[in-house]
Amino acid sequence: MYTPDLAPLAGSLLLSSLVALLPLLTIFLTLGVLRWKAHWAGLAALGVAMLVAAIAYGMPVDLVALSATEGLAFGLFPIMWIVLNAIWLYELTVRSGRFEDLRSVIDALSDDPRVQAIIIAFCFGGLLEALAGFGAPVAITGVMLMAIGFTAMRAATVVLIANTAPVAFGAIAIPIITAGNLTGIPFQHIGAIVGHQTPFIAAVVPLFLVFLVDGKRGVKQLWPLALVVGVVFGLAQFVSANFISVPLTDIIASLAGLAAAVVMLQVWKPTGGQDALDKMARERSTESTGPVDASGTGGAVATAERTTVRLTPSRVLMALFPYLLVIVIFSASKLIPFLKSFLAATDVKIPWPGLDGNVLTTDGEVAGSTVYTLQWLSSPGTLLLITGIIVAIVYRMSLRDAVDVYVTNLVKLRYSILTVASVLALAYVMNLSGQTITIGTWIAGTGAAFAFLSPILGWLGTAVTGSDTSANALFATLQQTAAEKAGLDPALLVAANTSGGVVGKMISPQNLTIAATAVGLVGQESAIFRKVIWWSLGMLLAMCLLVGLQSTVLSWMIPTL
Repeated sequence: MYTPDLAPLAGSLLLSSLVALLPLLTIFLTLGVLRWKAHWAGLAALGVAMLVAAIAYGMPVDLVALSATEGLAFGLFPIMWIVLNAIWLYELTVRSGRFEDLRSVIDALSDDPRVQAIIIAFCFGGLLEALAGFGAPVAITGVMLMAIGFTAMRAATVVLIANTAPVAFGAIAIPIITAGNLTGIPFQHIGAIVGHQTPFIAAVVPLFLVFLVDGKRGVKQLWPLALVVGVVFGLAQFVSANFISVPLTDIIASLAGLAAAVVMLQVWKPTGGQDALDKMARERSTESTGPVDASGTGGAVATAERTTVRLTPSRVLMALFPYLLVIVIFSASKLIPFLKSFLAATDVKIPWPGLDGNVLTTDGEVAGSTVYTLQWLSSPGTLLLITGIIVAIVYRMSLRDAVDVYVTNLVKLRYSILTVASVLALAYVMNLSGQTITIGTWIAGTGAAFAFLSPILGWLGTAVTGSDTSANALFATLQQTAAEKAGLDPALLVAANTSGGVVGKMISPQNLTIAATAVGLVGQESAIFRKVIWWSLGMLLAMCLLVGLQSTVLSWMIPTL
């Protein structure tokens, strides 16, 4: 029986925290400075975490190894199961020739790549985050942007930064519901407070996307549309989280943002779209990575140059069919009570052999994370697989073609699978050995100033695990306890943990790998990391300031129970 020690090194919380940070520093150093490939960075950090667990924390070696195997299993299923099937669904549209029609449909709305970034990465990506989460939005929107003409690096950067504001309410608000279950604070109250925080990020993210696509010129030319979509999305988040439904928040916000974009484009036309297209064409011709090749280790299949396609109602329907079907299937699985209960009942709880019951929390309770949940039917990955099968049938693809696309993708994803499995193994070792809670307790020891720092815990948790839900599972109760000791509002800091997590997801090795795989940049995760880290830190600083002010002079913003 292993019980983590908060301060195993000479009883010093500071010294113990510095040692516990070594696995995270290894990730940041190998990816950001040494520019290692992600799978090597993940394996190196896992090795460091296992050494710290065994040597500094005194965790038995067999329990260290078993913790890593459970994390590895979680990385394979459901995480990479979702990514594999999301990319397969897209590849089916390419193999069938239907994606050319979808490009024409998108162009009919607007052929301006800056507008397309907002509609696809922000609005449609937000809807996918609401319904699926776990990397599916990054995978699907990444390949969509690639296929309509974005360079691989620009597509990866855009989708990672777009996948911020919706994360807190993702997968029907699972991060917030998890925090509520763990702390005993009504999740509706936590969600209402998050609805007073993340809308400020949402309001400006479309502007960031326009800047990423076309720089200052793009912002100058497109700021009215970007601001309208961002503000409408943020307002819809606020209204839904506070007055309608926390679980439905992202669905409502994404549809509202998309509607705002469509309506505004009917009455206002941006200038400079052709210049942006020409700029992207030049970039594609000089991109150092070369064209994406289906036979290589990349993710997306290269598509042909644009051709003129006459859009008929049936072609439009067939082009949109896979994505409409995704919305229908995921909405039904989450919003129809009978179906939701049926799917949940199929989950299989597996106490991890040799680990379950042998690891305690720092409070002396049996750790619940040693029970692995096999969501063989309810997983978003399985729902995407079902969607893909239906799409293949409707598109009249042969079984041989559909299976060939799947196997080809599986081979191309081999390094991505290794990366995500190693990162999740790292997260489980750090969590179960006590390294994560040591870091959190150290940061929480700052007293009243902790209000300014509380989003950092959510940011760290999400950066390590790739999941805001996991970050809340790690730190929600810690935030609650620290707030009570410091005389702060516990609900505010629990919400801050969730909101801080939304800006940490873009630098998670898991999400970096998913983005790189989707656009065909496997092995270049370190380059993507260097592109997005400063955006992540900037938004984290803004969130820290907002929460700090909400704990003092802006306390009137926080709703009461």
